[in-house]
Amino acid sequence: MIRDAIKQALVEAMKAKDTQTVATLRMAQAAIKNRDIELRTGEAPANDDALVIDVLTKMVKQRRESVEMYEKGGRAELAEAERGEIAVLERFLPRAMSDEEAQKVISALVAELGASSPKDMGRVMGALKERYAGQIDMGKAGPMVKAALAG
Repeated sequence: MIRDAIKQALVEAMKAKDTQTVATLRMAQAAIKNRDIELRTGEAPANDDALVIDVLTKMVKQRRESVEMYEKGGRAELAEAERGEIAVLERFLPRAMSDEEAQKVISALVAELGASSPKDMGRVMGALKERYAGQIDMGKAGPMVKAALAG
């Protein structure tokens, strides 16, 4: 489980006195704990790793946006710190698919679900997110799914 890997990495970083990694992993654990608390009122996720991947993916996305803003603002040192956090967080995410791999997966999923029109986009996107969360960039996947359903 990814949770256990994060805990183990935190212990190792503490022993190595790697302050940036320790701070980043503690932040990740806090975000995961917050998500757990949010879900107490709802239904527990069937797959714990999917929950953790979702939290980490959002954290990475936030940091990428921060890097962009810091670079526009001329704050290279802050942008570099955010990049360091991204590197730590990405160690726990599954390898991202290339655009070609994503296109193949989307085509196979469209065929599997029998989707044939743009009306089926929500169903395809839901299945894609459920099966490939963290492995595929959903921002890029939307236009790919739309193209697959149109053509």
